[in-house]
Amino acid sequence: MIDSHQDDGPNDQGSEFMPLPVVTPEVNRRTAMKATGAALGLAAFGTAISPLATLPDKVSLDEFLQKHYKELDDDDKERILERLASETRENYGADVTVSDHRPTPGVKFGYAINLSKCNGNGKCVEACHTENNHDRATGQSYIRVLEMDKGSMDMETGNTTYDHTVPQDDKFYMPVQCQQCDNPPCVTVCPIEATWKEDDGIVVVDYDWCIGCRYCEAACPYHARRFNWQEPEIPADEVNPEQSYLSNRIRPAGVMEKCHFCLHRTREGRMPACLEACPTGARVFGNLNDPDSELVWILKNKRVFLLKEELGTEPSFFYFFDE
Repeated sequence: MIDSHQDDGPNDQGSEFMPLPVVTPEVNRRTAMKATGAALGLAAFGTAISPLATLPDKVSLDEFLQKHYKELDDDDKERILERLASETRENYGADVTVSDHRPTPGVKFGYAINLSKCNGNGKCVEACHTENNHDRATGQSYIRVLEMDKGSMDMETGNTTYDHTVPQDDKFYMPVQCQQCDNPPCVTVCPIEATWKEDDGIVVVDYDWCIGCRYCEAACPYHARRFNWQEPEIPADEVNPEQSYLSNRIRPAGVMEKCHFCLHRTREGRMPACLEACPTGARVFGNLNDPDSELVWILKNKRVFLLKEELGTEPSFFYFFDE
């Protein structure tokens, strides 16, 4: 079983970060980093981006000065996708296809988990790890499965490092991942707009634009953001060849990443990898705008709750119990 506990790595100072004013996306990343440094102060900025100290040696000039995603035209995107596929072949020995999956008009994705069915087996964590080309050595995943005391809904008391037989009689199990909030604090604090919410409700990250300041990680109340501390190590025969720019392509060191509802699958009409791997049928995914979807039926007929609803983040991720 993949360890669903996520270690933020050395010198974790995410809780000390303070919000920054947003830098307009017309500037390149080098200019944005200078503006961020001026706002933070030299010492604090140096700490925030210390994992990026070697970035210029690893990143091409074209990549470092790449325009913001929303400014890219079709020709720009084609060149970038070709470059990413070429780099993957060179660095990992794997032939991949990198696409740019766009939202389907009229679709708003949502996810629900039946906590009466989840038994803490962790298959969703393992599927996320494999599907999204995570570093094999760290066992990274976008999903944490919390073992909770029955009667408590405080996720801060949940245990993610259990290694005993599950389920335990006095426990229940609550998977937590990005809640795809309609009011996402992670987006608000990003100083260069490297993360945003798309029309189908998915909050995405542009890994080529992210400067790794980790403000979004500090702002997320669900601990759903991950910092990529090192270049991922993945055997060539384990690289998932079906990749997308804003989802499961292999991420460089020094950037933030998160669950994206497997948009490279779901925007093609398939289900997230974690749902397909769940052996208990605890997961339900669908279109919140479709009145006939199973997800909408659950929201209308089950005792549904939101995680940390009092914060006003307005998640598109729901939990429910069987009556």
